[in-house]
Amino acid sequence: MSIWERIGEALSALAAGEGLSDVFAKLKTPPEKSIGFTIAVIALGAKMAKADGQVTRNEVSAFRRVFQIPPGEEENAARVFNLARNDVAGYDGYARQIARMFGPKDKALEDILDGLFHIALADGEYHPGENDFLEDVAKIFGIGDECFNRLRARYWQDHNDPYAVLGVKPGDDAKVIRRKWRDLVQINHPDKVIARGVPEEAVKMAEKRLAEINEAYEEVTRDLAA
Repeated sequence: MSIWERIGEALSALAAGEGLSDVFAKLKTPPEKSIGFTIAVIALGAKMAKADGQVTRNEVSAFRRVFQIPPGEEENAARVFNLARNDVAGYDGYARQIARMFGPKDKALEDILDGLFHIALADGEYHPGENDFLEDVAKIFGIGDECFNRLRARYWQDHNDPYAVLGVKPGDDAKVIRRKWRDLVQINHPDKVIARGVPEEAVKMAEKRLAEINEAYEEVTRDLAA
């Protein structure tokens, strides 16, 4: 059974009157956890798409790039998106349910935030409302400022600053920078990401993060040697 078929089952539960909290409660372990991850990004992405006052084609397209939706499954994905977008519940409630589902300090929460950044910056702009949204979600997820700023640096303003991508500063000791780089490589290694029980799309996002982290480290290393 495909992930989107499983999502369809979750949707059926929602249609039968179960709340999102009840659905999330059933999605705590692999392979169900990957379904919870997908629903989390769709649901929060739908809420965030309204943060700048409009839902653009680029944001919808970005959502489709994060999740490779196979032919015939578009309706299931759209139903989750519209359910979350039109639900009167606030995004903070969604975020708390997601945080409880994955548990404190679960790196999958960083993967979710990364997907949301990808959607937010799809139109080439970073609206203050989107930043406020993502900062709030990060706090609810228990993600600190250092990690939030490092993730944001890959997408906005500081994306050309290799130090920001690594979460370090010019002048930091070379050993400190190397240790930071090694920690980030370990966190984003495909085997580690797969073990988090997230879907294939999240693994691909982590692979892209890893490539950018390595590129940033190479640039910083050249800078230190100059």
